Amino acid sequence: KGVSSMKLHRDLEISYKSAWHLAHRLRKSLESENVQFFRGPVETDETYIGGKRKNMSKAKRKALSGRGSVGKTAVVGIKDRETNKVVARKIQQTDKATLQGFVGKNVETGATVYTDEHLSYTGMTGYKHESVNHSVGEYVREMAHTNGIESFWSLLKRGYQGTFHHFSEKHLDRYIAEFAGRHNIRRADTIDQMASITRQSAGKRLKYKDLIAND
Repeated sequence: KGVSSMKLHRDLEISYKSAWHLAHRLRKSLESENVQFFRGPVETDETYIGGKRKNMSKAKRKALSGRGSVGKTAVVGIKDRETNKVVARKIQQTDKATLQGFVGKNVETGATVYTDEHLSYTGMTGYKHESVNHSVGEYVREMAHTNGIESFWSLLKRGYQGTFHHFSEKHLDRYIAEFAGRHNIRRADTIDQMASITRQSAGKRLKYKDLIAND
């Protein structure tokens, strides 16, 4: 579920600033520059990342209008059942163009796509689309379910709540890259994981001044 910058600061006996910078450089190395073209079948779903309203200050709670996902950031993800790999990213909205566009960029035409009942997935062309209706208590229908990608969301949120306690929207994409990247290499031996991260670090420079720009 990740390691906080504060723990890195203590374990490595370096400043918190250096530990925070190091952690983000490692996350940067896990960002995938290549489109994941999954052959399927795949599961796709979206979730929302953000703190619980009851834990916010009174002023911040008052500034939020509405319920549910208000004040949170949307994230879309796809899990390929054949390779067990995940790709995910932050999105600004969950409309049809965004969600179906994400599928189109990451899944081969003709693949089977499993989703929930979200209306933005309806009318998906070029794919074999099946959905389950969570709103009426349907979570599995034969091979149709989104349990795999939802399991990934659970891991991401346990990291948010139990390790980091907060992902700023500005840096959220790198946290998502960390969790997806670690998920995708988790079955490899530790030395192979380290080698993979080292290889992916090449050319991915991340300066501290760029991290804190516009803060």
